[in-house]
Amino acid sequence: MKRRLPPLNALRAFEAAARLGRMTAAADELAVTPGAISRQVQQLEQSLGTVLFEGSKNRPQLSAMGRQLLPALTTAFDQLDAAVNAVRNDNSGTLDVCCFNTFMVKWLIPRLYDFNSRYPDIDVRLSSTDRRPYAAQDSGHERYDLVISVDETGEQPDDRDRDRDSILPLFQEWLGPVLSPALAASIKIATAADLSGKSLLHTRSRTNAWQMWGLAAGCAAPVAEGREFEHYYFTLEAAIAGLGICIAPWHLVIDDIRSGRLIAPLGFSASTYRYVARRSRKQDKKLDLFCSWLQNQAALSPRPQSFAGQQLK
Repeated sequence: MKRRLPPLNALRAFEAAARLGRMTAAADELAVTPGAISRQVQQLEQSLGTVLFEGSKNRPQLSAMGRQLLPALTTAFDQLDAAVNAVRNDNSGTLDVCCFNTFMVKWLIPRLYDFNSRYPDIDVRLSSTDRRPYAAQDSGHERYDLVISVDETGEQPDDRDRDRDSILPLFQEWLGPVLSPALAASIKIATAADLSGKSLLHTRSRTNAWQMWGLAAGCAAPVAEGREFEHYYFTLEAAIAGLGICIAPWHLVIDDIRSGRLIAPLGFSASTYRYVARRSRKQDKKLDLFCSWLQNQAALSPRPQSFAGQQLK
């Protein structure tokens, strides 16, 4: 079907001027002069045989036909932009990344400045979840370029993992009890048995954390009533405030232990979880760059074996 369309530049000029409300703003967006925008709009009006702007040159207003044309043009240009970006293979643009709430706050965001400084033209757009996120191609996650999640050691691959190259290993999870120095000064925690009867903190999104640590550490998991919090981040903040003892993944408390806000008197033990990144299968240079950077950051993170029972210096 032959399309009878006016010049694309004229359509772009009108859409920008109408959307932004000023010829000068449209000129800035399209990197041309205001006079060029005005001439393109006039050319479009002549092509369509109708007036799109009314009023004075200083304060033009959209005509009825202009108001009718604008939303359809904006939608069309948005769709065109999305279609081009979907096949553009360069190192600029937006990446959509999904991960756990607390992982984002305590691990990813503190390191993201390094990626931004290296690749300022790549915008990493973060989304968070409370539940275990899976692959970007799964139902509900199609919009993500990368999903940081957990696998269980020995877990059998399923349909999510048919393309193993899309799964990037990050690091093993290590668990250990942590508490504030002030609380540690008032109670003795030298062995797992010392946890009995103490105020233990729990997280609603991971109710098995103490049991998993007990299995990893080869000891009976302590049983005690204590405060329960909605998110891991809240539980960690409660531990920092001295409200109790929290079982924490090492990668979430590295900075808190290093700064002295938390101590880990019993060290950390490897759990059955491992962190992975599941990337979309599309070819994308900026996604390649982010995945390489992410794996490098995971490799640079200190391991807890050398700091068992100690505060990091």
